[in-house]
Amino acid sequence: MYEILGVPKNASSGDIKKSYRRLAKEFHPDKNPQAGEKFKEISFAHEILTDPQKRETYDRFGLKGLQEGGGGGADIFGEDLLSHFFGGGGGGPMGGGFGGGGMGGLGGLFGFGSPFGGMGGGRVRRRQRGQDTVHPLKVSLEDMYNGKTAKLQLSKNVICVTCGGEGGKPGALHPCRSCQGRGIKVQHKMLGPGMMQEIHQHCPACNGEGESINERDKCRSCKGAKVTKETKLLEVHVDKGMKENQKITFRGEGDQEPNVEAGDVIIVLQEKAHEQFKRIENDLFMIHKLTLTEALCGFNITVKHLDGRSIVLNHPAGQVVQPGSKKGVIGEGMPIYRNPQEKGILFVQLEVDFPENHFTDENSLKILESLLPVRPQFIMPTGEHVEEVDLSDYERGGKHEHRRAGEAYESDEDGEHGHGGHGPSVQCAHQ
Repeated sequence: MYEILGVPKNASSGDIKKSYRRLAKEFHPDKNPQAGEKFKEISFAHEILTDPQKRETYDRFGLKGLQEGGGGGADIFGEDLLSHFFGGGGGGPMGGGFGGGGMGGLGGLFGFGSPFGGMGGGRVRRRQRGQDTVHPLKVSLEDMYNGKTAKLQLSKNVICVTCGGEGGKPGALHPCRSCQGRGIKVQHKMLGPGMMQEIHQHCPACNGEGESINERDKCRSCKGAKVTKETKLLEVHVDKGMKENQKITFRGEGDQEPNVEAGDVIIVLQEKAHEQFKRIENDLFMIHKLTLTEALCGFNITVKHLDGRSIVLNHPAGQVVQPGSKKGVIGEGMPIYRNPQEKGILFVQLEVDFPENHFTDENSLKILESLLPVRPQFIMPTGEHVEEVDLSDYERGGKHEHRRAGEAYESDEDGEHGHGGHGPSVQCAHQ
């Protein structure tokens, strides 16, 4: 461990931290992406040599002593040891985990023959993990059809390279006086006679970290915050066939904190509305209006597809289109996600746009009628109780909707007496 940090065995804690900060600047993954394993070694050695109990155990028994608990200290690993690299016990890079005796990856990292292999029964708690960062990304239907690479500029917190996440110079950190280093303050609230409620909250003086630093000793780069802001450009690959609310995850790209595993950046796709097409799962829907001539005599229409192609939709003469009917084109819908050669169906709802009133003269209408199917024969009924009335346009909620049946007729007698209002009409209905 001393060799990793380049310090002698009798080095002071300050020398160890000073050497760690120097090496951390040189091998931090943000500055040297190829030195990730070296940075893990440095952090691992720093974790052991700056903890008095772990350092004493290592000096007396070596790594095997740490594995065995130094002669009885089964909790020597604590909560953070090794979790900087492996995220806790039970699997992952450790192979079978501590309990199963894996640890092949650690042996390869430090060049020793897996001294942790025989460890059983001791459980290492998972390392604390930071929150995920969620960003919505608006994409067009064309983007989801054709695929697209979008660039997203992300601002996030990263471990301060100047102080290595310490917040200041060596020895500057000390237990918070307000909470005595616990990071939590306890308040008692009286609920009633003999009833007391204990309330736990983060210490406001140290923001729940349990340690504080004098203003004069704070790092000039991060001002004691241990992290600095960094802008990073992410390339978001929107694959063909992706859908609304689908997530694209960038592992470990969230905000960084000392001794905390960085969370993920999660991109959530949001589909923009399209002026022509509507998507439902893997199918596309559109509405097209036909003239009466097209509905009766066939048609050819051109549709501009999402990939820029022009596709011609044919409907033969003689097949009459009913208003509101739906037709489908197989293989012209959305690409199937991760199988873009396969596509859904393009559905076309056909509406018929009828001509305006009196669009032609009576002679032409007779000619048209001769070409159309014969209308049903009409026979005028006979008898005293037969009335002829004209149909008129009707709108639900219009001003004539609530008029009583008797009010629809105004007698000449009402007009003669000057009673054009609703009162006389109602009276006539009751006579």
